[in-house]
Amino acid sequence: MDIKRAGSQPSSKGPLENFTGTVRVDPLFDRADPARVLGVSVTFEPCARTAWHTHPLGQTLIVTAGCGRVQRWGGPVEDIRPGDVVSIAPGKKHWHGAAPSTAMTHIAIVEKLDGKTVEWMEKVSEEQYGAASERSDANPATLPV
Repeated sequence: MDIKRAGSQPSSKGPLENFTGTVRVDPLFDRADPARVLGVSVTFEPCARTAWHTHPLGQTLIVTAGCGRVQRWGGPVEDIRPGDVVSIAPGKKHWHGAAPSTAMTHIAIVEKLDGKTVEWMEKVSEEQYGAASERSDANPATLPV
């Protein structure tokens, strides 16, 4: 058994080439072979988001705080909030991040395939993200129940 104590693993900033805005990544777990799962907690400040990307074996997001957005390539932008679980299929191009006026934290769980967990692509444009912010102000009281 291995217990990772809260605060025992250093936080890092989301790299500018893969994120827009201020993003903090806190490692949670990274299982050794033959297991291949790893998890991180990611906090996005308002308007911060990932670049478009895919995961070879998919991704699960568990929203723990705030309000955010997620979009699959060609699909609508979806509002996400605490308690929501987002399952992204393997190889599906997508992005996720905070709402325009609210930070968002989620736990991201992925599996490694040949040591790789993600393929990063182009950044989400202001126009793509702006289309999301025109739908609502992401005030938790205005989101559907």
